Amino acid sequence: MIIDAYTHLAPRSFLTKMDDMSATLRNITRRLLSVKELYDLDARFRAMDAIEDYRQVISLPNPSLEECTSPEVGRELARVANDELAELCANYPSRFAGFVAGISLNDVATALDEVDRAINQLRAVGVQIYTNIDGHPLDDPRFSPFFARMAEHDRPIWLHPTRTAAVRDYQTEAKSRYEMWWCFGWPYDTSVAMARLVFSGLFDRHPDLKIITHHLGGMIPYFDGRVGPGLEVLGSRTTDEDYSSVLSSLKRPHIDYFHMFYADTAMFGSMTALQCGLDFFGSDHVVFATDAPLGPIAKTVDALTGFGLGPDAKAAVFSGNARRLLRLP
Repeated sequence: MIIDAYTHLAPRSFLTKMDDMSATLRNITRRLLSVKELYDLDARFRAMDAIEDYRQVISLPNPSLEECTSPEVGRELARVANDELAELCANYPSRFAGFVAGISLNDVATALDEVDRAINQLRAVGVQIYTNIDGHPLDDPRFSPFFARMAEHDRPIWLHPTRTAAVRDYQTEAKSRYEMWWCFGWPYDTSVAMARLVFSGLFDRHPDLKIITHHLGGMIPYFDGRVGPGLEVLGSRTTDEDYSSVLSSLKRPHIDYFHMFYADTAMFGSMTALQCGLDFFGSDHVVFATDAPLGPIAKTVDALTGFGLGPDAKAAVFSGNARRLLRLP
């Protein structure tokens, strides 16, 4: 069996509700509707049928609810989406192995209520968050209760990048061009979010916390020299802030914590990326994922199939690791 641990689905009635609740979301709704397999189950199932013995874990697509709604609207949209995703999993168990709950962390207290409801009542396999919360870093102390709650539930966190063209590449320009905000910005945002969580001591407080990073851990595997030895002198390049106590406050060498993250194979079929990511995280910390319908299913399967993994490692990546993380039978 193949379990695709990171795919996106936007139920049509959720999109309608989104359109009704906020006029500012209508451009976003139209963009999502342009990808038919995001909401049309017939189209989605046809694509899935091309792969034998294949199931998906479904989650909401970009954008995050925090960046495009008020806390009140975000809370309501999260409830609507989670109810529908849970219903889809109940109605199509041979298609969907589980769903990842969406939340709006603009209001942490109500987000925690939705985490509890989604996991305890709707049987969500975990929760999706983004690499920043409407521009706020994940290591902001106000988000600490969320990570503590997920550690209590012992359920994974799916970490999705988020950045728009409004984050410009050059100070002299008004916005990012040529979609560099997506191509390079998303891996950068993922990497920065991971580093901020590490240096904040998150894994010392919650050593069993499981975070699945989208797109094979962003830039981290490819810059492990800069992340590891390069940051052993953290603070030596900075004159206006004192970082001298950061590394010494951690219980383990900082590079060890980066290996504690999980990563997925949603790299658009790149075998070069798979080599680097698997070398860094290890086959026990990589789950198969395609980013469908926004990424190719067959190319990702072919890349991993042709990679040369041993049978045990191959079975772990294709389904075993997801079974363990998601507590699937």
